[in-house]
Amino acid sequence: MKKTIALWATLTAVALLVTGCTAEEPSAAAAPLPERTSAPAATPSAQDEAPGAAAAAAYRKWGLKPFAAPPAPPAVKPVVRPAGGPVPVISEIPTREKIVFITIDDGAEKDPGFVRMMKDLKVPFTMFLTDSAIRADYPYFAPLMAQGNGLANHTLTHPNLRTLSPEAQRREICGQQTKLKERYGTTPRLFRPPYGNWNEATRAAAGECGLDAIVLWRESMQIKNMQYQRGDRKLHPGDIVLAHFRGPSELKGRTMTEMTATMLRKIQEQGFTVARLEDYV
Repeated sequence: MKKTIALWATLTAVALLVTGCTAEEPSAAAAPLPERTSAPAATPSAQDEAPGAAAAAAYRKWGLKPFAAPPAPPAVKPVVRPAGGPVPVISEIPTREKIVFITIDDGAEKDPGFVRMMKDLKVPFTMFLTDSAIRADYPYFAPLMAQGNGLANHTLTHPNLRTLSPEAQRREICGQQTKLKERYGTTPRLFRPPYGNWNEATRAAAGECGLDAIVLWRESMQIKNMQYQRGDRKLHPGDIVLAHFRGPSELKGRTMTEMTATMLRKIQEQGFTVARLEDYV
């Protein structure tokens, strides 16, 4: 028996020497592989969730739902002034995409809530400004420009241009080009005649003042509803929508932000999203 025990001990010691282990330690070869301690990579959906949630929260703040992203701008703009030719006059952009373009005129109402609203929503629009309406507070419009919104010309004093001589029209249009360049460092490319009234003298003056297009509209936003030019009373791809910088005194107690929210809902209800006008003209 003693010889058997001794032989067993000798064999065990030899095995331990070969494996490099002690009697208390299990063989490393027999140990299971350690688990990974690094965190798993985030999935694309997890990465996108936070920005999407932030956008949804920003829209909820104004009682809205986020817009679908507009398509990428076309490689070639569909509206271009021909070299040496007349300034084009447009009410819509030729496209099959379900997009519309928001334009806001004059500048009489300067609601701080509207600046916050558009910063939250990031919906693009173009401002057609009149100097007599904005001169009391030029700085109000700078943050809206800083958000990427367009600056455009709506004359110095908002006259009916068809009642003016060609030279008087030129002073109204070119004078506002100069004013806006001085105040905001940007020379407008687009022009809207007050009341939508223009004639060939207006077109000639716009060309002399360096403008690329006269922009009219297909729909105009009133207090609670849109006014349509077409008999089917609905939006069409590429339509230009007109609104105004107006406050409660002109909106029967409603604010600029309330009017804008209503306009955006009506655009969404018809399955459209909003694109940037300057990307197409």
